[in-house]
Amino acid sequence: MRVLVATDAWRPQVNGVVRTYERLAQEAAKFGIHFSCLAPTAFRTLSCPTYPEIPLALASPRAIARHIEAALPDFIHIATEGPIGLMARAYCRKRGRPFTTSYHTRFPEYFAARLPVPKSWCYGVQRWFHNGAAATFVATRSVASELEARGFRKLMPWSRGVDTELYRPREVRQFGAGPVFLYVGRIAVEKNIEAFLNLSLPGRKVLVGSGPQLSELRHRFPDALFTGHREGEDLALAYASADVFVFPSLTDTFGLVLLEALASGIPVAAYPVSGPKDVVTDFRAGALDPDLGAAALRALSLDSDAARAHALTYGWEQSARQFVDNMLAAQDSGEWEREGRRWQRKKKAARLGGIGPLQF
Repeated sequence: MRVLVATDAWRPQVNGVVRTYERLAQEAAKFGIHFSCLAPTAFRTLSCPTYPEIPLALASPRAIARHIEAALPDFIHIATEGPIGLMARAYCRKRGRPFTTSYHTRFPEYFAARLPVPKSWCYGVQRWFHNGAAATFVATRSVASELEARGFRKLMPWSRGVDTELYRPREVRQFGAGPVFLYVGRIAVEKNIEAFLNLSLPGRKVLVGSGPQLSELRHRFPDALFTGHREGEDLALAYASADVFVFPSLTDTFGLVLLEALASGIPVAAYPVSGPKDVVTDFRAGALDPDLGAAALRALSLDSDAARAHALTYGWEQSARQFVDNMLAAQDSGEWEREGRRWQRKKKAARLGGIGPLQF
C-alpha cells in the first residue's frame, strides 16, 4: 500500500509535525506500507512572513498534480493547511479523489498573536479545509471536542509516540546542580514563553530552541540560558540535565516535547489546557495548574520513575497502526463514494491489528 503525505512542514524545519511524519514513515514501513512526502523541498520556496524559518513552496497546481500522479498513491493524506496542502486538496476535490487530513496547529490563535485577524474567520477557513476530507485525524480528545463545537466533522483519534531509547534518564548535569527548569520548543510568541520567564523560581531557567522571538527574549531575560537549536543526542542530554520541564503554551494540540521530557524522567509543569491535560494524566508525572509557578514548584517533588513509566505507555508503532487503521476505516465509511467517483484499490486481506479505528 502506498500513502502520499502532502505537507508544508518538512526538513529543515524542526517541529512536532515533522518529527511525527518522519517517525510514521519509519514505523509503517515495518508492516509493508510505503510513505512518500510531497513537501516544500520539491519546489522553489520563499520565507514565511514574520517566520523566516518556515519555507513556503512556490508550486503551481499543475506541478502538484504531476507529483501526486507520479507517486501512484493508494491513499492521500494532507497534513497541513499551507500552499501544498491547499493545492493537494484542490487536486483531490477536482478529480473526485478522497483524502484524509490531520489537525495539527491552532492557526487562529497563532495568527491572533501576530495580526488583528478574528479567530472566527480563521476557524471558518480551517473548517472548510478539513470538512472536505473523508476524515480528519486529531491528536487528543479535548481538541476534538473543541473542534466539534466549532462545526468540524468526521474526526478520528490519532495519538503520538516517543523514542524511549533516545530520551531516557541519564547521569548528566549540563546546566549545573539546579534546580533546572527547562523549556524546549520554538521561541515564538504563540508559545507564551514569557509566562515561564517571568516566574520567580529557584535555580536556573534553560530554553532550548530557536525562532523569531529568540533575540528579543535573550536580551530581555539575560539570566536565562538560551542554548539555541538542539536535536538528537544533544537534545536528549538537555532533557536529562533538567529537574522540571515547563510547558507554558496555551495553543498546542498535543506537545511531543511533553512525552520527550517524561521519557527522560523529567516531571512536567503546565497549564491545564488541551495538550497537557490529555498527555499528563498521571498526577505523579506532572503538575497542571492555572498558576504555572505553583505547578513548577510542585513538579520539583514528583517522581522521576513515574514520569518515565507514563511515557512508556506511548509507542510510535501503536501510533502508526492507528493512523493506517483510521485511513482504512475512512475508506470503508462511504466517504469515498460520496466524492462522486470510486477509485479502484486492492483490498487488504485483513486489517493491521493495531488499536483500531475509533471515533471520538
